[in-house]
Amino acid sequence: MILRCLLLLLFFSLTGFAQSVPKEDKSYRIIRDLEYSKPEGLPQLLDLYLPKEMSDGPLPVVVWVHGGGWLNGKKEIPKAEYLAGHGYAVASINYRLTHEAIWPAQIEDCRESVRWLRRHAKSYHLDSKNIGVWGSSAGGHLVALMGTLPYPKDENISSRVKAVCDWFGPTELLSMPPNNVGNGRTEEDVANSNGAKLLGCTVKDCPELARQASALDNVSSDDASFLIMQGELDPGVPVSQSSRFYDKLKVHGVYAEFEIVKEGGHGGRHFNTDAVRSRVLRFFDSNLK
Repeated sequence: MILRCLLLLLFFSLTGFAQSVPKEDKSYRIIRDLEYSKPEGLPQLLDLYLPKEMSDGPLPVVVWVHGGGWLNGKKEIPKAEYLAGHGYAVASINYRLTHEAIWPAQIEDCRESVRWLRRHAKSYHLDSKNIGVWGSSAGGHLVALMGTLPYPKDENISSRVKAVCDWFGPTELLSMPPNNVGNGRTEEDVANSNGAKLLGCTVKDCPELARQASALDNVSSDDASFLIMQGELDPGVPVSQSSRFYDKLKVHGVYAEFEIVKEGGHGGRHFNTDAVRSRVLRFFDSNLK
């Protein structure tokens, strides 16, 4: 009887363990640590996810930009990797964090990654005309700017993107609560906020710089198409950051979709569903294929 119980316990523990280990996805391959830029001697790397079954034509590209408050995060395990199993190339990038450089280094790195992908399009079978971006939190902030901030006039290779999926990114730094005194936040708290570390100053002291780094303040009629998604109960980024941004895009005639994820927080399990993944896939299919 004791032996039987031990065998049953072993069986359930093994089956439970097997269910907890994600299966390897055989539908795509990964080329890791490709150097796309080296500003001030700091190598910036990307991982390229490619379908194993290559299509006849070049692959549309989605660049994944990680979050982490501009001071943490890494390119490994991007939310976008599943797109490589649906006919996309996915480039997951690192970029300079705030302990390495302040604004505008972060957007410069993001743009340079797009230029690198265009320069190497033939080598990796990429469609240089159809590049989109997707990011969450601080990454959402950066991809929203990739779709709105005026492009450098002197760039030899375009960093323009066609489609942006913004997951709960701050779109107006001037009104983000951590950047302002009040509700228990002191001047010292604001000076140590992630926004101040990004800009190298508080938004009160450099409002024009804060506007330059805010997608809401850079909307124009020729912006990329947008899918904006934010959790209903997001404790970090007010829903108004996304809703006001969506409204302004629509006023300027920019194609935009906006979805509030019911009961969702600042990311988390409500964003890790088949329904959400399908919604993002449909958006990119509509705009990049």
